[in-house]
Amino acid sequence: MYPVPRLFWQFWRHRNDPPLGLTDTHVSQHICWPWDLDIWWELNNGRTLTLFDLGRLPLGRRTGLIAVLKARGWGLTVAGNTTRYRRRVVAFDRLTMKSRCVGWDARFFYMEQAMFKSDGDCSSHVLIRSAIVGPKGIVNPAEAVAALGHTGPSPALPGWVAAWVTGDAERPWPPMSDV
Repeated sequence: MYPVPRLFWQFWRHRNDPPLGLTDTHVSQHICWPWDLDIWWELNNGRTLTLFDLGRLPLGRRTGLIAVLKARGWGLTVAGNTTRYRRRVVAFDRLTMKSRCVGWDARFFYMEQAMFKSDGDCSSHVLIRSAIVGPKGIVNPAEAVAALGHTGPSPALPGWVAAWVTGDAERPWPPMSDV
């Protein structure tokens, strides 16, 4: 079940935070609750992605993206991701999450997020590819960026992001069609 109360808490908690620029970093605090655990008593990989939602959505509000989406009748969807898990997270661990947009191309926005344990170790890191969607399909990010008042092109995507974009474009679709 999606943790709607936790999402509302994050919006309420950050309601008075100053606005952020499109590529600025949003920092939030989270706790791994017992209902976030898998059968090995650690943070479930699917719940990890849900917790990353709880950082991205307030980031979107602080950058003004949520207001633009509402005004234009657009939505926001995850169109791909790659996640790296490095440190075990167990019940009641406190996590600091950092979320930011690293850039965009002709179709997608790319967001980077990381969760850090209280000792400073990074427990997980995700690259999210998101699409803004409207009645006619995917909205060109340049249109959304202009609606946010941002002028100019995307910052250059970091090499590792550009390599993922290129590599993912080579993935066969539909998958497993030879099986």
